[in-house]
Amino acid sequence: MKCPKCGYMIDKVLESRPSKDGLSIRRRRECEKCGWRFTSYERIELKPIIVIKKNGKHQPFDMSKVEHGIRVCTEKINIDQEELERTLSKIEIRISEIAGAKRTITSREIGEETLKELYKLNPVAYVRFAAVYREFNDVGQFVMEIEKIAKDAKE
Repeated sequence: MKCPKCGYMIDKVLESRPSKDGLSIRRRRECEKCGWRFTSYERIELKPIIVIKKNGKHQPFDMSKVEHGIRVCTEKINIDQEELERTLSKIEIRISEIAGAKRTITSREIGEETLKELYKLNPVAYVRFAAVYREFNDVGQFVMEIEKIAKDAKE
């Protein structure tokens, strides 16, 4: 595995353990060159899922796109890395469940599942993601989402 700090390709595994959900293995690694310690996750790869986009085009599902969107909307928010990884894992599992045996899912379903998990993770991240995903074009839409979160928090 490539070291995220120096790019060296040789590391040693310090610790391996199954994740809490049992669907991945968490490995603590140390770069042989610079000594940087980092975590990797190993997951089962299933038959590819095909995403049906808004415009009707089909493309292979790419979890890294979901991860990138989540990392952008959680930037500068203090969220535990393991909690973020668990959230990504939950989203990936739900996407696989929704895709089912047909192995197809709409981009809308992916967005909605991502929003559900972000809502649980952090309200600010949820609003940031919703603003892009739902294409907010005025302040009123932001206000409505924030009022919804405030109402849910009171209940």
